[in-house]
Amino acid sequence: TSLATPLVSGAAALLVETARTNPNIANNPHATLPEVIKAVLMAGAEHRAHTARVFDREEWLGGLGRPLRWQFEQWTDDPTLVQRMIATYREHNNTHHDSMVKPYDGALEAVCSLHRRGVRLGIVTSKMRAGAERGLNCAGYSGLIEVVIGCDDVRDPKPAAEPALVALGRLGLAAGDAIMVGDSPHDMNCGKAAGTRTAAVLWGPFPRRSFNGVEPDLWVEHPRTLSEHA
Repeated sequence: TSLATPLVSGAAALLVETARTNPNIANNPHATLPEVIKAVLMAGAEHRAHTARVFDREEWLGGLGRPLRWQFEQWTDDPTLVQRMIATYREHNNTHHDSMVKPYDGALEAVCSLHRRGVRLGIVTSKMRAGAERGLNCAGYSGLIEVVIGCDDVRDPKPAAEPALVALGRLGLAAGDAIMVGDSPHDMNCGKAAGTRTAAVLWGPFPRRSFNGVEPDLWVEHPRTLSEHA
């Protein structure tokens, strides 16, 4: 593969890890992601009845990698409540984000290596672009990612093809010369729909079984092996 091949990341979460602890759950060092999100939602008294519902891990995972509004719309058809949930989530995120974000072990080094080799790097994410860029900057990726496409840059976010196609268009490169690397089935579906090769990483929140039926072209066990595919 040419060194000019773009590596299109399916999510900022591929490179950036959000710590699993937060002040709303008594600084429990073993808190899980569902507990974090549930604590955020319960911060607003108007959400208490709604968040009393018990979600299993698979249900929580099903929403990861999709835009925030889409996730909350799966739980209620009340647009006012959805907007309140989004506001509560963003208020908490804006307060605690910078202290909770760090790069995955080996990811920053891998991206720096790819950047030095001239591999063109883009990210498509279901986060708002400003939030994704904030996380990347906090984790040390400033100047390494050429293009960042957020859910606010497209009409049809992942798993649709549009985010990847927009990123490739801004890079000026063809889908057949690119590989979509991501940590969720939504990333794989986005890449396949856009015509790229796909690579599923196994250091994110989704276990390997979550990719059943998606059939990524490649599996990546650790960030240090990313350079083998670009």
